[in-house]
Amino acid sequence: QVQLVESGGGLVQPGGSLRLSCTASGRFSTIDVMGWYRQAPGKQRELVASMSTGGSTNYADDSWKGRFTISRDNAKNMVYLQMNSLKPEDTAVYYCNAKYRRAGFGPNLLFTTWGQGTQVTVSS
Repeated sequence: QVQLVESGGGLVQPGGSLRLSCTASGRFSTIDVMGWYRQAPGKQRELVASMSTGGSTNYADDSWKGRFTISRDNAKNMVYLQMNSLKPEDTAVYYCNAKYRRAGFGPNLLFTTWGQGTQVTVSS
């Protein structure tokens, strides 16, 4: 299976920036989609953005496109989330997600795995 390790979270003041990174390792043939979700206290986990191997992006909220930028390095099996102009409401645990295929399991079986999460706190 695939393991995901996130880094880059922390405490930042409103208006500040953070860059989250996620590295995938393990056994897989392709990672079709890598993305970021977040979960604020008392709320459900929600998609922030995802990106396919080919570079297609999906932002859950169009208003985030101006503040958040997702990118991938397919050669390194990494995905990044650049977050600018952070607001207190962006405070959450951010989780990396990957949807991948494994050799021998057929072309239509897509596995999903999650990272352990990284805390982002936006506060003055």
